[in-house]
Order: sequence, then C-alpha cells, then structure tokens
Amino acid sequence: MEFFRIRRDIPFMRYAPVLNVISALLFVAAVFFLVTRGLHLSIEFTGGTVMEVHYPHAADLDSVRAVPRRLGYGDVQVQTFGNARDVVIRLPLRAGESSAAQSDHVMAALKAADPQAQLARTEFVGPQVGSELATDGLKALAFVIAGIMLYLALRFEWKFSVAAIVANLHDVIIVLGFFAFFQWEFSLPVLAAVLAVLGYSVNESVVIFDRVRENFRKYRKYTTVHVIDSAITNTISRTIITHGATLAMAFSMFLFGGPALHYFALALIIGISMSIYSSVFVAAAIAMWLRVKREDLLKSGPGRPKNPNDPNAGAVV
Repeated sequence: MEFFRIRRDIPFMRYAPVLNVISALLFVAAVFFLVTRGLHLSIEFTGGTVMEVHYPHAADLDSVRAVPRRLGYGDVQVQTFGNARDVVIRLPLRAGESSAAQSDHVMAALKAADPQAQLARTEFVGPQVGSELATDGLKALAFVIAGIMLYLALRFEWKFSVAAIVANLHDVIIVLGFFAFFQWEFSLPVLAAVLAVLGYSVNESVVIFDRVRENFRKYRKYTTVHVIDSAITNTISRTIITHGATLAMAFSMFLFGGPALHYFALALIIGISMSIYSSVFVAAAIAMWLRVKREDLLKSGPGRPKNPNDPNAGAVV
C-alpha cells in the first residue's frame, strides 16, 4: 500500500559522508557516557523495597514523594498504580536497615502526613535477585544480537550483513547512551523496549536491502549509488506508513501512559527514530562504502548456475 509514489530518485547517498561522521560522533559519545556514567539501574536490578499505599482519595504524588525524601531516601520512585488512589513507592537499599524497618519507617511518616493512608502490601527485592535479573537481561540482549547477526549472515551477501549488523548496534548503543547521559531510569520495561528496537531496526534494514537486491537485478545500467538511492526512494511510502503508525503509538504511551510507561515509550521513540535514520544513512551507506555490486549478487543469488563455463552464468534474471 502506498500513499504516494516519488517519480524521481532522491540522492540520499550524496549526504552520506557528512551524516556518517555525525553518526560516528554520536556512537563514540554514547560509548563514552556508558563507560563513564553508566546506566541508572532501577530497583529490579539493584534491589530495594516496594510499597503499595492506598488512599481513600486521589493521592498527591508530590506530597507523597516528599515524605521519603525527608527521611533521607534520595532515589525514590513514586507513581500511581491502577488508579489515582493507589500509589507504589520504590525505596533503594540502605545499609544497616532491613526491608521491614524501611517499610515501617516510611509508612509511619506517610500516616503522620495523612492519617488515611493504608499500607496495602510490601515486597523486598534482594540484591542477589537484582543481580540475577541484570545478568539474565544482558544474556537476553546478547542472544538477540547473536540471533540477528546469524539471520543476516544467512539472508544476505556478507557486505549487506555487515552493514545491517553495524546499523543495529548503532541504534542500540545510542539508545543506551541517551539513558546514560540523562541518567534516566533503566528498568525491565526499558530493556524490553531495547530488544524491540533491535527487531524493529533489522526489519527496516532488511526491507531496504531486499529492494536494493531487486534493483541490482532489474536495472543493469545503474551504478551502485543510483541503485541504493532508487531502493530507498521506492520504500519511502512504506516507511512513512509503518513508522508513522508506530511512532504515534509510542507517543501515545509517552503522553498518556503515566510514569509506568514513560521510559519504556521514550526508549521506543528514540530507537524507532534512530532505526529510520540508520537504515538509510548507516546501513545503506556502509554497503556503499564496502562497494557492494551486482556481481556480488550474481555469484550467490538463488537459482544461479554453478558452472562458471555456462554461457548463461552472467545472465540477469
């Protein structure tokens, strides 16, 4: 389905050198902030106490948030849970204080501020559990990356595969770099968003590379740059429809999903936006720099004769 068709190819690769330099600088900056600042891990990864407090009226989150902060808990997460009357409070671990003592201490302060506050439940996430979640999360990320690399290696000629792999890693590292630079909370939902971005990014690269492969076989007189520009131009309508709908969903979660979905949606917005950019100016550009050409596809394309002496071996299907 297409909303429109562009009749004249847009010279995307003309701007690739400048944008590749910008991409390299962004990537290096993201790695730098990940190494120097690190990620601001949530309680799921670091351990802590989770309290659910019920109010008979809509809770004032600013007032609730101020109570544990007055008690010396600097990194406190407070958000509504299900409705405006139920509040979830996440307290970080504090040396020399048990989870029960934390819960009692904070609840006493909340009741002093509002006697109608009631403790609905309390849970403790130990540091060992948090460490296991962090390890499992890194394993999941590594397995997804390895699976995508294997898929690309089998699906495409190696130059396309390398280009798509670099573009995918570019997207993920930059998303993580944003979270490291701004010290946004990195939680399990954000990890899920990063994994989703990986799949989303590889899909966009595959669509463009499939069209590049088709154009190499279709337009025998086109140069490599012309083939790539034509492939990207031909997929613009599909890109606008797909990414426009997906970004609309992500922005809806960001604006109306509340604190629980805030960073999840933010990671999706950054990742989807970067995947649009990287599929054109990183993946396609790297394929161009690697000098992908029609002969690369003719050597390994489906249905090609294996006998080099076959008079039809060079024919374009």
